[in-house]
Amino acid sequence: MSNIINPNGKQILKVSTELCGRELSLEVNRVGFRSTASVIARYGDTVVLGTAMVGNKPITGMDYFPLSIDYEEKFYAAGKISGSRFIKREGRPSEEAILIGRIIDRPIRPLWPKGYRQEVQGIATVLSTDPAFRPDMIAMIATSAALMLTGAPFDGPVAGLRVGLASDGSLKAFMSTDEYDASTLDLVVAGTEQGIMMVEAGANEVSEQQVIEAMNFAHEMMQPAIALQRELVDKVGVKPLDYELVKPNKEIQEAVNAWSKGKFSSELRVDYPYRNQKIDELREQMREHFASELGEEVFAELKHEYDEAFQMAVHADVRRGIVEEQIRPDGRKMTQIRPLSSEINFLPRAHGSSIFTRGVTQAMNIVTLAPLSYAQIVDTMERDTERRYMHHYNAPGWTVGEVKRLGSPGRREIGHGYLAERAVAPMLPSEAEFPYAIRSVTEIMSQNGSTSMAATCSSCMALMAAGVPLKRMVSGIAMGLMLEDDTPYILSDIADAEDFAGDMDFKVTGSEKGITALQMDMKVHGLKTEVLAQALEQAKQGRAEILRHMQSVINEPATMSPYAPRVESIKINPDKIREVIGKGGETIQKITAETDTDIDIKDDGTITIASPDNAKIQAAIQWIQSITEEPEVGKIYTDRPVVSVMDFGVFVQILPGRDGLVHVSEMSEERISKPSDVVKEGDKVTVKLVAIDDRGRLQLSMKAAQRELNK
Repeated sequence: MSNIINPNGKQILKVSTELCGRELSLEVNRVGFRSTASVIARYGDTVVLGTAMVGNKPITGMDYFPLSIDYEEKFYAAGKISGSRFIKREGRPSEEAILIGRIIDRPIRPLWPKGYRQEVQGIATVLSTDPAFRPDMIAMIATSAALMLTGAPFDGPVAGLRVGLASDGSLKAFMSTDEYDASTLDLVVAGTEQGIMMVEAGANEVSEQQVIEAMNFAHEMMQPAIALQRELVDKVGVKPLDYELVKPNKEIQEAVNAWSKGKFSSELRVDYPYRNQKIDELREQMREHFASELGEEVFAELKHEYDEAFQMAVHADVRRGIVEEQIRPDGRKMTQIRPLSSEINFLPRAHGSSIFTRGVTQAMNIVTLAPLSYAQIVDTMERDTERRYMHHYNAPGWTVGEVKRLGSPGRREIGHGYLAERAVAPMLPSEAEFPYAIRSVTEIMSQNGSTSMAATCSSCMALMAAGVPLKRMVSGIAMGLMLEDDTPYILSDIADAEDFAGDMDFKVTGSEKGITALQMDMKVHGLKTEVLAQALEQAKQGRAEILRHMQSVINEPATMSPYAPRVESIKINPDKIREVIGKGGETIQKITAETDTDIDIKDDGTITIASPDNAKIQAAIQWIQSITEEPEVGKIYTDRPVVSVMDFGVFVQILPGRDGLVHVSEMSEERISKPSDVVKEGDKVTVKLVAIDDRGRLQLSMKAAQRELNK
């Protein structure tokens, strides 16, 4: 430490506290001299560098906050080199890294003042990772601490904890990957000192009460990390940065509010296709009115500000209707679900397909089945594993009525796909029950709120239509919240208008027995779990209604499509794998070529055989079993080749690589003086295995076999 020279002449400063049984430390002035702020966070052997940069001036002409939060995996942090054959350098972040970046971003983004337009970047770089736990929550703390040290108007700090249920049923943070895999709950909670900002979870049918208890536990346990960041800010002596907010023109807003008075409530309480048309018509009327009042040239310069003021007036009308009248923009009651309709198997060549429609939101899902060898290899800093079930989500611009270039999926698409994947994954059959790799693709056809939940419902029905024997069906719903004077107004099945004007987006999926996935984002600065408990209970009722609709369309797995491959699995002794593969792969290549099948062999001895033709699968299975079968005393082996003839008897091969002796006295009921008088090498005979001696030698009998066959 003493050898580190800070060119700015600042002393290395470190603060520490205990967090969930380990020391958490935050250190500044060691690295990152040119950044606006940088922090090294240490927890166990995990070391994360959090850096933050803040632009000097607001970016003009921008109608959103230019914040970017990224999470960087470094293979060296885990003492690994990438398993890719061709690419060894870290490149585009993995899907897992993108999802962690989103988890860090979501609680941070709402804590900046509206109208802040200076560019802000936060990066969490994992430099060393302790295999005893995942580094993502330490990365969140490091990012938050760096942003706090910039002096920018960030209303943090925030911290997060990932908690699960231990084997004894207790809640535990910083569990190992294996412990989380075995747990029925994997819950991430992020929050401030005052309340919860973000929740994300995967679960195996846990109850609403268990989720609430876990949220309370996580929020309480993360408080030392929040207090430590405040201590660091005080010791560093952070000076607030000067900034300007880009705020709507007050006079323009008042003028638009006056013009719209009485127009919205009377004309916009209609279903969404017509409501959106009405809004477009009213927006055009507003433009014509003010263009006439101000003059075309003056209005052209201010058109963008008038459009923003109009949108703010629409949002205010949505809140007013819900808070004052408990009437939603389309006239629904607070717990009412939009009209539902669905169908399955409308694509003739797909292995399974469905369309799920809820109001204007529509999701098409297509399921494809393949042998397990098609599972995705996951090679990240933390894991080397396979992904058997893959859900991909696509939502092009035309689904929201926009012209938008096609490109690779963004963070939103990856996040929505992962949420829907996580929702259904606990209900999938085991590999032994259903030895398939499964790809589920949701093509969004139309968007008007909670498409990730539509993706969940459509994927569940398409999986059933493809013949996947799910344990139970899963439905999902998005909940909203308007918080007015500390009074919560909770909405079931929110649409876009309520999401944009509201204070919370809360997505819940589950079966009849419990919750399978959660995702919650707050727009206000923290929320108590009492409100979340109310939202979860209301969501449970909505999920049940949507599930009943889905079950009316399909309620049990369908017969598999004739175009889907047939796959069967067998289990062999792992010690026999080498014999099945053969020298240089010769044996397995011969089996696949002659039976025209795809064969996958796992280290535990599980072998899957795939082909559209079941007869070819059975031929491959018999071939493999003949190679791996163990000799069985008392069993008769028919038509087995004589491999050598001796004066005292003959040797017969009963299994590949396993020969046994038929003594001359066991060749026939009659006396034989010379074995070569009866059989020659290459002849096929039927024998019975009568014994295996202590040296593993096989004792065979031709006459015992004949005696038993004659009974």
